[in-house]
Amino acid sequence: MKKIVTGFAILAFAGVNSPANASITGNINATITLTTACRINNTVVPDATTNVEFGTLNFGTQNTYFTQATAELLGTAGNGIAIQCSNGTAPSISFSGGNSAGSGSSNTGTTGTRSMKHTTQASYVTYNLYSDAGGTTPIVANTPIVLATDGSAQNVAVYGTAYGAAGLITGTYNDVVVVTITFGA
Repeated sequence: MKKIVTGFAILAFAGVNSPANASITGNINATITLTTACRINNTVVPDATTNVEFGTLNFGTQNTYFTQATAELLGTAGNGIAIQCSNGTAPSISFSGGNSAGSGSSNTGTTGTRSMKHTTQASYVTYNLYSDAGGTTPIVANTPIVLATDGSAQNVAVYGTAYGAAGLITGTYNDVVVVTITFGA
């Protein structure tokens, strides 16, 4: 009998395994969702933002007999409008005709398509916007200017020429041109 019990004990001991080095593996899932965005004049501007200040086109102080005055858009990041949109997007920029487009005339042979209105009277100084300092490439109202889609920083230069007219009265003239930047895949 002793042999049977001993044989059984050895058999039971051989069937029990002790874990040496056990390991368990699994995963951690990381995720992020990125949306398109644009950096305007070095500031990230969320989609659908309104009333962004793009700068000032200041023709200075002229007398009522001036014939032409020029200006360059001065923005918060320097001259022009600095735009950088997400890589792969198709950004474009357009400029409205302003609040008084088509009003006024000029005595210089060139009448601008946009107009600055006197603050209290129905008197107008016409002007045009250009994308070059020489004034040869007009910025047409509500016509998109397509920009590069590679995510690079781009500067949109804006120049203006104001035209004198007979009968202008002294005072301040102004206009507001709405700038729209669109982008998307």
